[in-house]
Amino acid sequence: MNLNALVWSYLKGRPLTTVLNVLLLSLGVALITVLVLFSNQLQEKIASNAKGVDLVVGAKGSPLQLILCSVFHVDFPTGNIKLSEAEQIVKHRLVKSAIPMALGDSYNGFRIVGTNRAYADLYQAELSNGAWWSKDLEVTIGANVAGQLKLNVGAEFLSAHGLTTNGHEHEEHHYRVSGILRRSNTVLDNLILTNVESIWLAHDLEASGTAPQNPSVLVPGHEAGDSTREVTSLLIQYRNPLAVIQLPRYINSRSNLQAASPAFETARLFSILGVGADVLRGIAFVLILISGLSIFIVLYNSMKERRYDLAIMRSMGATRTKLFVSVVMEGTTLTALGTVSGLILGHLSLLVFSMVVQQSTTSGTEAWAWYWEEAGLFAGSIFLGVICSLLPALQAYRTDIHKVLAGS
Repeated sequence: MNLNALVWSYLKGRPLTTVLNVLLLSLGVALITVLVLFSNQLQEKIASNAKGVDLVVGAKGSPLQLILCSVFHVDFPTGNIKLSEAEQIVKHRLVKSAIPMALGDSYNGFRIVGTNRAYADLYQAELSNGAWWSKDLEVTIGANVAGQLKLNVGAEFLSAHGLTTNGHEHEEHHYRVSGILRRSNTVLDNLILTNVESIWLAHDLEASGTAPQNPSVLVPGHEAGDSTREVTSLLIQYRNPLAVIQLPRYINSRSNLQAASPAFETARLFSILGVGADVLRGIAFVLILISGLSIFIVLYNSMKERRYDLAIMRSMGATRTKLFVSVVMEGTTLTALGTVSGLILGHLSLLVFSMVVQQSTTSGTEAWAWYWEEAGLFAGSIFLGVICSLLPALQAYRTDIHKVLAGS
């Protein structure tokens, strides 16, 4: 007796019930799969984009907004800080290194970042074409910027104020693409990098034209201590563990500055997002449990209809164990079909989402990434199928040939 053929014939014998059970289970599994993909990839992106940044210093405002703007580049700046004040922070004994960030402009929704080469080195960025920017109004662009905007080395464009595509353009100064970065799956893929002086120049702040006598530690081409020039923020790396306690307190005590920790703020962001994710995960588990209950009811009721079939099978030599196993296989086959369908549906949903929503494309969401949680989800669903089929399988195991065939 071929158990696989027997189980499959029973499932095909009631197609509507089989399809409904598989669909119900697959919806729950798909929802959990999407949550797993989103949460894991979001954590990976946050970890890769925030690495090497211990503290962000900027203008007073929301610490979370400062982190989202300066590290992940998905929000607006809280304001600017004077270059002279930023230089004082850099000279602090607990600061190992500091990277300036001058923000505020964009091109077709991609942010222009005034900074230095240390920012690109933070992500171990490499060029795929051209060269690094070397003078004012030259830019090196990320892979997504080049791909989506069809920009090549030598192309020129005008920047616009803000992050929107319809912001006021700075028509007096054209940026020129000097190089294109190799894809790194970090925030650099979506950025346009240049020097700080280019941002100042685009806002009609002309350079002095002479070599500085006392160069700034942040902008070497400019005179130190200038209180008329501004940067948006500083990305700071601690010199030693003592800085974790002392440096933020020192900075926050200054009237115009605030210090925000990427680790703390991203943890707070996850706690906020986690509420919605937990609700969706709860709904998914309810769907899976309802599906399991439905499978149990179907198998339990079908045992009454199959009593005569089971008795005939026993009389033809089928053992009690074989009948028990056939019912368990039926339950696990239903859950396996539903789980596999759900996993595929979850990945397809993320693929469609990434094709429809532009922000997901620029964030580098990978629809066909696979995680160990999905293997655990499959194993858990198979276990659910075994549990749901145990009682009906026991009924099959206890089938009394004589009573059934005698019609009692």
